[in-house]
Amino acid sequence: MNGMIEGKRVLVTGSSGVIGLELLKLLIANKAKILSTDRYPLPPEYEKQVTHIQQDLAAVPLNEIHNFQPETIFHLAASFERAKESRDFWRINWHDNMLLSHSLIDQAKDLAALKTFVFASSYLIYAPSIYLSHASSDRVAHLKEVDLVHPRNITGAAKYYTEHELSFIKEYYKPSLCLVNARIYRVYGCGSRDVISRWVRAALSNQLIELYNKQSRFDYIYAGDVAEGLLRLADCPEASGTVNLGSGIAHKVQDIISLLADYFPGLKVRDFGRKEALEASCADLTKLKHLTGWSPRTEFEHGIQKVIEFEKGKVLNGR
Repeated sequence: MNGMIEGKRVLVTGSSGVIGLELLKLLIANKAKILSTDRYPLPPEYEKQVTHIQQDLAAVPLNEIHNFQPETIFHLAASFERAKESRDFWRINWHDNMLLSHSLIDQAKDLAALKTFVFASSYLIYAPSIYLSHASSDRVAHLKEVDLVHPRNITGAAKYYTEHELSFIKEYYKPSLCLVNARIYRVYGCGSRDVISRWVRAALSNQLIELYNKQSRFDYIYAGDVAEGLLRLADCPEASGTVNLGSGIAHKVQDIISLLADYFPGLKVRDFGRKEALEASCADLTKLKHLTGWSPRTEFEHGIQKVIEFEKGKVLNGR
């Protein structure tokens, strides 16, 4: 990295999440001045290095943001469910994805010092007709930033709306703003709620794993790689617009089970077969590599091993 973030004032929303904590580590290592916000507290080890506000951004404007005058914003705060969301998620999506983002952007447009805004968007914006099928196939759709858009669900729709609202603010309020919409793929990591972490926890407690659509293939990217990718995009003066952020490799759901079985002999799995259309997607990383000269480095098996070690540590420490 070019070191452009050193000494800069940086705001991170959603900082206590799995990507947020990884990003904070990198920002601390790069000697940034950090303001973080989340509804939840940060682990104690961050207290002396990060100014943290435990607050719902959608509830009230934060005067601390205006007073801090961030030069860079990483907007990670969001809520997700599975691809097919529950009825109750409708209100959560409105509050955590739509209203919260709007409230932050409304403040951001008046921040005189703001130079760069990196938004954690989602590949769920791309049209599912590109990568969903009712028939099993070896074909994987390598999604490009110019591919057809048709948000898959209300989360994807909220992310797409926020991308447009940010573009509106750039056009009418802050033309010089460097704006990056990082369309992130399937994130997994230590302490997250993703399927890999859930299955590792189930394996450790000898619980049954329920398996659906084992032939579906997803682009799984380790949270530490997501954080580094976001930082590299913020550190690149030429970065702008939509940029895919994934591993660039598609793995079958069955691959996770196979890897877990190596670590947990006697793994309990119940295969419910195919319940919905099969997915076969991954990120085309051409633009990311061109801008940053970098691509994610954590291999799938090594990432899963990190999650297993983390969850085992929690069990040993009684957490």
